[in-house]
Amino acid sequence: MDTQELQSWLRLALSPGIGNRAARKLLATFGSAQAVFAQSGATLRQLGPDKLASALLTEPPTLAAQLQTTLDWLEAGDDRRVVALGDAAYPAELLDIEDPPLMLYMLGTLARQAPAAAQQAAVKLAIVGSRNPTPQGEANARQFAKAFGSAGICVVSGLALGIDGAAHDGALLGGGDTIAVVGTGLDRVYPKRHLALAHRIARQGMLISEFPLGTPPLTANFPKRNRIISGLSRGTLVVEAALQSGSLITARLAAEQGKEVFAIPGSIHSPQSRGCHALIKQGAKLVELAQDVLEELHLPATGLDENADRRLQSPSSENDEAQAPEQPAEDPLLGALGFDAVSLDALQARTGLDTARLQAQLLELELNGQVARLPGGLFQRLAAG
Repeated sequence: MDTQELQSWLRLALSPGIGNRAARKLLATFGSAQAVFAQSGATLRQLGPDKLASALLTEPPTLAAQLQTTLDWLEAGDDRRVVALGDAAYPAELLDIEDPPLMLYMLGTLARQAPAAAQQAAVKLAIVGSRNPTPQGEANARQFAKAFGSAGICVVSGLALGIDGAAHDGALLGGGDTIAVVGTGLDRVYPKRHLALAHRIARQGMLISEFPLGTPPLTANFPKRNRIISGLSRGTLVVEAALQSGSLITARLAAEQGKEVFAIPGSIHSPQSRGCHALIKQGAKLVELAQDVLEELHLPATGLDENADRRLQSPSSENDEAQAPEQPAEDPLLGALGFDAVSLDALQARTGLDTARLQAQLLELELNGQVARLPGGLFQRLAAG
């Protein structure tokens, strides 16, 4: 994309009152962004309200600065790219969604590969969930993503705290690619806590945004980017989500786009599991193993790290126990914990231990990574990793 073409696309994107839908109609009518701005006022007024023509005929005051910022950003490395609707490098998957973004900013190793064939070679799977997951939920996201990464699947998520960050990290640990679809300009990282993670993603995958450089983390932009997360992916896996979670928006969009939706079940007592349970009731596929997802998508398990693909539920069948080597007896306190979050008082009632001894044993299990301490004085057993 040369400078003149980039300027026209930026002008179309920045013109007030010209949304994606109107912009696509203009592009369908005139063929290109440059052609739109070559039209006379009379021609433009024939297409719609006067305010639309006025917006197109008036250069946005921020255009020159935005153009220079974008050019400087592009010149800073060969791992960055701006693609517009219709470009050869534009992700083909997004052409099938209802509201494809006009422009995409890309940063990372995958952005260096052109045309788009290299970016689209790997099967992509979205992994989303709560920004405030339980320790087990975060571990599940990381473990599933690691398994998918080892199987050559590109994990797509939103770089948010919680499940998103764990999914990106897991994919990288599994040696796979990962794509972060963000709700800011690519010259910013939000949340700042994920700055190091964003750099790792750029080295082994790609960050994508539809928002111009300099765009701050505005609340309205995060639900908007969810259609890109689901649109890029063959399916969406929800790990943990409350009933009001934004992850359910991504799942709904995936379903509307004709994509598969998967959900990991959890405790019936956990608010962070209710969103997943609601999805399962609505027809989402219940998932216990990474293999479950691969089979549903008719994908080979070649390269799947079986150690990373673990069941969420630990009990084995009698047949499995008969064939397995003898295991050491389970810690009685772990057995009393079960897999739901539980209070100290409830544990005392179950075990009969005095407070000091119970707290000492819980601390030992916590240091061993077998138990997590949750807000509200609750404790939760962690599945083996």
